[in-house]
Order: sequence, then C-alpha cells, then structure tokens
Amino acid sequence: MFTGIIQSVGTLAGQEPKGGDVRLYIHTGQLDLADVALGDSIATNGVCLTVVELPGDGFLADVSRETLSLTTLHNLKSGSPVNLEKALTLNSRLGGHLVSGHVDGVGKVVGRREDARSIRLDIEAPKALAKYIAHKGSICVDGASLTVNGIDGSRFDLNIVPHTLQETTLEGIQVGHEVNLEVDLIARYLERLVLGEKASESAASGVTEALLMERGFIR
Repeated sequence: MFTGIIQSVGTLAGQEPKGGDVRLYIHTGQLDLADVALGDSIATNGVCLTVVELPGDGFLADVSRETLSLTTLHNLKSGSPVNLEKALTLNSRLGGHLVSGHVDGVGKVVGRREDARSIRLDIEAPKALAKYIAHKGSICVDGASLTVNGIDGSRFDLNIVPHTLQETTLEGIQVGHEVNLEVDLIARYLERLVLGEKASESAASGVTEALLMERGFIR
C-alpha cells in the first residue's frame, strides 16, 4: 500500500526485454534506499513494482506483459522521469489517501492551463471509471494523490499546486500525454457491498438504479 505522496523523481536508466516482458532499471535520485530490501514494493508512476535487484543507485524490477498493456510503463524511454514512492509502514503519515499501486486505467490529458501559480489539468478517463470519480474525491494520477476539482462525464479536472509541480513529474505533463489512473479504493469496495449477494453472480453488471431502489437507497 502507498499514500500517493511522491518521495522522489527518478529516471529510467535502462530496460531489458526478458522472455516477452521487460526488466526496468530505475535510478531513484534522492530516494533513500537504506531500508529497502529485495522483494519490497516501490510505486513507479503509480504502478506497484517489486524490487529484484539493488545495484546501489536504484533498483531493478520485472514488468509483466499484463502490466505493460494496462499502464503507461510501455511508453517510457531512457531518461524518462518517474514518480517514486516506497510502500508505507504502520507508522507512516497518511498524507494523501490509500493507494494500492494497481492501475485501474489509462487517462489522457486533454487540457492544460495556468491558474495563478498553479496548473489546471483536464483528464479524460476511460468511461468505465467515470462512476468512481467524484467531485472533491481523491484520485491517483501517475502515483500522485490528487483532489478532483470538477467532473463532467468521464472528464475531470485537477489543480496542481506549485509544491506538487516541483516535487513530481506533473510539471512536464502536456496535452496528449497518457497517465496512469487509480480510483479511490473506497468507491470500489462500496460498489461491491451495495451489490450484496448479487456480487457472487458471474453476470452481475454493477450498481443500477433498479438495484439501488431494491436495496432502499433511493425511492
């Protein structure tokens, strides 16, 4: 688990194809690796990766074809900056929100504009994720915990304050860029709870107005 509070910006130092998937070598910059061991998790642009080697200036991690196909990691080139966060511990501050490091979908930046000292980003999410994104709710974008300012269908906007711009890769995000999205865990679990016994049915299609009426949530 993670918090979405980026601890360092690293860079992709190299990648090696291995039997159909890829091993990434990440330079970790200022990230303290003194307490990191083989098998530990480090979120890289919001993707939970397992450390398989620790050469001293970074870490190596294997990325499966599944992960490559469902995230933006396949877009990384040598020197690409990446947001990094070590897994949280029981005595960590939860400064952002609970993040699993399991990307739900890839969004696309469709707007960027200055707003005083901040930057406003408009992001188009996959339509299937729209129901989990709420006004003033939390969302993880490339590993960073952010607050949704507004939402219109599957499009939402964010206000990126100067500190976040300075400490993450978001300052370099431009229109057309793809970003990893992870919706709030609470929204996903709530959906399953509302489904009740219907969650065990293979054809369960999710929460509908009829189901909410049946459960007494609306009349």
